Amino acid sequence: MKRVTTTTTTDLWHHFGRTRATIDRTVPAAFYWAWSQASGPGPDVLGDLTGLCVGDLGAGAARHAAHLATRHQPARVDAVDASPAQNTMATDLFGHLAPRLRIVPSDVVDHLRSMPGTYDVLYSVFGAIDFTEPRELLPAAAAALRPGGRLVFSTLAHYLSGAPAQPDVVHADIPAKTPTGETTTMRRWVLQEHVWTKLLDEAGFTDIDVDVLSATTDGPRTAGTQLVTAVRQAT
Repeated sequence: MKRVTTTTTTDLWHHFGRTRATIDRTVPAAFYWAWSQASGPGPDVLGDLTGLCVGDLGAGAARHAAHLATRHQPARVDAVDASPAQNTMATDLFGHLAPRLRIVPSDVVDHLRSMPGTYDVLYSVFGAIDFTEPRELLPAAAAALRPGGRLVFSTLAHYLSGAPAQPDVVHADIPAKTPTGETTTMRRWVLQEHVWTKLLDEAGFTDIDVDVLSATTDGPRTAGTQLVTAVRQAT
């Protein structure tokens, strides 16, 4: 299967989070899975992280990773992201948390393939799992987890327009901007529950559970959330 990486030639995440980074440099006091980032389940969904090796897939500015590194005593959290701009922000904001927090500038699939059997827990909060071909990412995640390791991710339950999620493994081209402000698109996978379940099963996961978190506010660009948990099959 041909690899497609949206950030190979231009950083489509160049503008994301820049305004917040200038006014909020603190480690977040809370960790939420829901699209609103205001309420709902928190990091307890990941289980006890004490002494574990954790990976954040598509970590952006590493705010969620910083929260876990400072409040949940993992051995290490790897904040993995392909965007040079996001890695620069993450290093500027939270580089001082090394070595417990490690900023990893890499394509997520490439990184996972280079780390077989490394992680106890992998997670994504509307991150790389939304923006990467799942038939490549999920098997790579399974291989990077130790047997019995957990994958947890939150993803859109439907499009921000209100259109339903896809009933098959089909991406949508969504609006994006280049670093110079030109309009372009990037790929996003918004899939129905049964599609995620089938993909995870085929990738080598078991104990798959999908919890739908309803939107807590009304208005444009609000959305429900699918909170997905799965366990790498023991070998």
